[in-house]
Amino acid sequence: MKAALEEARKGWGRTHPQPMIGAVLVENKEIVATACMEQPSSTALEIRLFEGLGRKPKSDAALFLTLEPGASSNRLDAGVRAIVESGIKYVLIGASDPVAENANKGADALKEAGVKVERRILIEECEDLNLVSNFWLQNRVPIFAAKSATTLDGKIACRTGESKWITGEQARQNVMKWRRLFPSIAVGAGTLVDDDPRLTARIEGEPEWCGVRFVFDGLLRTAMERYLPSMYTDDFRDNTIVVTTDAAGTGYIRRLETEGVNVWVLPVENMKVPFPVFRKKCADVGITGVYFEGGSRLVSELLHTRELNYHFNYRAPILMGDDKAKSVYRGLRTEKLSQAIRLEKVRQEIFGDDQLMRGFVSYPARLDVDETVFSNG
Repeated sequence: MKAALEEARKGWGRTHPQPMIGAVLVENKEIVATACMEQPSSTALEIRLFEGLGRKPKSDAALFLTLEPGASSNRLDAGVRAIVESGIKYVLIGASDPVAENANKGADALKEAGVKVERRILIEECEDLNLVSNFWLQNRVPIFAAKSATTLDGKIACRTGESKWITGEQARQNVMKWRRLFPSIAVGAGTLVDDDPRLTARIEGEPEWCGVRFVFDGLLRTAMERYLPSMYTDDFRDNTIVVTTDAAGTGYIRRLETEGVNVWVLPVENMKVPFPVFRKKCADVGITGVYFEGGSRLVSELLHTRELNYHFNYRAPILMGDDKAKSVYRGLRTEKLSQAIRLEKVRQEIFGDDQLMRGFVSYPARLDVDETVFSNG
């Protein structure tokens, strides 16, 4: 199954809205055929696997699939039929269909046809592989994930604003991997002004890749300067969407559109972009996930409104111990641990001296938000 997972990862970030799937055919303890979803396809993976083999599998053949056949694709009959007609009698499956009403239908159909089926092989890894597409298939809206890089005491910058770099090179390269997975990336206006990021995925051995780039700027202050940020003028500017409110000046909107930048004007809500409206608009245009890279205000407001679904926290072995250093999370009054926000299905990795902790966000029954935090700066 590990080989099937590696095969599936060849489709990293390329299969939206479909899941990544890997298949490995083993005969006499040797891999004889592999297949993966490298892009959205109308042909069942199992069919392509057997076409690649070019013959009937041997009697001892075993098929390893990271996702049950036909899952989430309305191709149940095609995938199952291909396996049954091949004569394979042993199939090992990682994850079931993420949609509850479809779960286990493919596996059960194989059993009814006389195929021995084992399930839940490396299930956590197989489910984690498709955290973006699974959320989309289950909810039909994009997953909102946020990334932060902090010190041990949760700081993202010194009191002077210096922040490059808190984490090391290996951790920053891992960020590029997740940028490549998510179909879109988002930052707030403050981050754009302070850092002028490119928000592209730059992975060694691959061409620079740019998904949809969102900038949250309720009053379009990023369009007020004489010189526009790089994201508004570079070769990928047609991938940039500025998300603003109906309180923004029409002249600034025209300036951005003249540069080739897209602008989404959403109804104002306390001078803030309403995240539920933004999420629905993303769903309407088929964006399955948004990777928020800051800053502090944007991520905190996602938490305050319970709109953040997943969080990546890179933590460096650094302590500032300075109350005036900038914290990544602000604006909540947490008087008891039972009121704290937690992560579930946590996964941890080490990159050099840095630690990544990531997981799904779980909210308490009540959040006490201090509305004055950001109004006071």
